[in-house]
Amino acid sequence: MPDPFPQRIVCLTEEPTEVLYALGEENRIVGISGFTVRPPRARRENPKVSAFTSAKIGEILKLEPDLAIGFSDVQADIARELVKAGVEVWISNHRSVDGILAYIRRLGAMVGAHAKAEDYARRAERHVAAVRAVAAKLPRRPRVYFEEWDEPIITGIRWVAELVRVAGGEDCFPELAREPLAKRRILPDGDEVVRRAPDIILGSWCGKRFRPEKVAARPGWNAIPAVRDGELHEIKSPVILQPGPAALFDGLDAIHAVIAAWARR
Repeated sequence: MPDPFPQRIVCLTEEPTEVLYALGEENRIVGISGFTVRPPRARRENPKVSAFTSAKIGEILKLEPDLAIGFSDVQADIARELVKAGVEVWISNHRSVDGILAYIRRLGAMVGAHAKAEDYARRAERHVAAVRAVAAKLPRRPRVYFEEWDEPIITGIRWVAELVRVAGGEDCFPELAREPLAKRRILPDGDEVVRRAPDIILGSWCGKRFRPEKVAARPGWNAIPAVRDGELHEIKSPVILQPGPAALFDGLDAIHAVIAAWARR
């Protein structure tokens, strides 16, 4: 009996590629995002046909996909062009840890790998729970400021704030973390960061290297405990700024390592 599930999938962002490889369903992929780094072999095995806000529509159509998978309103224009060309498109819009877990399960079901996806999601849940349990035993919890972009200053999105709490910290801007759009998480200036006095600053500037010396030199930021104590750390964007498994494994571990070192010093 022919496989009734999608056979030629274009992944417009990184997380569907990572999930499909993890489930052993990578043979269904025919094109990926140019930002894909997980797993490394995906870049060698697939043509790169999209960025985050743009895509090579003509090249995608040549691949004759029966499904394209993307993320968020930012890819709405790409999705519209593909739908107009007759391609089926799924745009997910999850923004939380629970949303990432549900995404793994939904994507697995879409390719006929429900059982494998359930196992993978449960593995991620166990990892999150294990880190939370270890973090709960830390002697103190730091205030953590997560910066997603520097000009303008953008604070961390919801799944990042949730992972900071799992890892043993307290997010400095919980009221902004629930805003799904980056433009709603822009700080008019850095004064509010100074007032909230984070003990740790984590930076993950999407697509470019975090520069702690530049952050520390901002006017008035020398009064921040994190700057005074040299607690400025980069979390690589591929492991934290994509709403997929990387954030629940390597991203969470990276955040916890920084927090645990601070808490035990």
